[in-house]
Amino acid sequence: MSEILYRILIQGGSYKVIFNGLLATLRISCFSLIIGTILGALICMLRMSRVKVFKFISSVYILILRGSPVLMLLMLMYYGIFARSSLEAETIAVITFSLNVAAHIAELLRASIDATDYGQVEAARTLGFSAWQAFRLVTLPQVIRIAKPVYQSTTINLIQWTSVVGYVSITDLTRVINNIASRTMQPMITIIIGMLIYLGLAYIIHGIFALSDYLQTRREEAA
Repeated sequence: MSEILYRILIQGGSYKVIFNGLLATLRISCFSLIIGTILGALICMLRMSRVKVFKFISSVYILILRGSPVLMLLMLMYYGIFARSSLEAETIAVITFSLNVAAHIAELLRASIDATDYGQVEAARTLGFSAWQAFRLVTLPQVIRIAKPVYQSTTINLIQWTSVVGYVSITDLTRVINNIASRTMQPMITIIIGMLIYLGLAYIIHGIFALSDYLQTRREEAA
């Protein structure tokens, strides 16, 4: 077993290749999450707008992007829309996943805002708070608390979704694992190692959110 693990993880600098693949996965995931969250918030604003045109456009966007397979969307962007552009494959992947994540985040934020207690906002306005102050101090904390569990799942799902970027010639973690499995002729053990790495990433994300919940609880108790 030790000889097999050496061939998979060490021989020929495999650990360096795995690390580089992991970095590619994390880069795509982090940039897509940041851009997708910002874009999703903007789309949510349009979705909840009183202007019917904005509301219709944002609703169609959410419907199409949430209902489209990520791999098909990535291939459309890479082999179709950006086929003749000078953009790197990783940049196209970030754009694709950002657009997809934005649709999920927009709907998540809308549902979270609808689930908040609007009576508290009315009370804040009665006390002289501006609309922005009422949103920032009353609505936003509730939205964050309601949306956080699903946002955590979306983050983990995004990392898993990026496993398809190998189809557009990006050497991410999944593609590296597949290449090593082919080279060493040990697909089962190599794939299990890859799954453990993805599982480790998921637990790291879980730990980050659990830590933020703990710190938030401590701040509330201190207040």
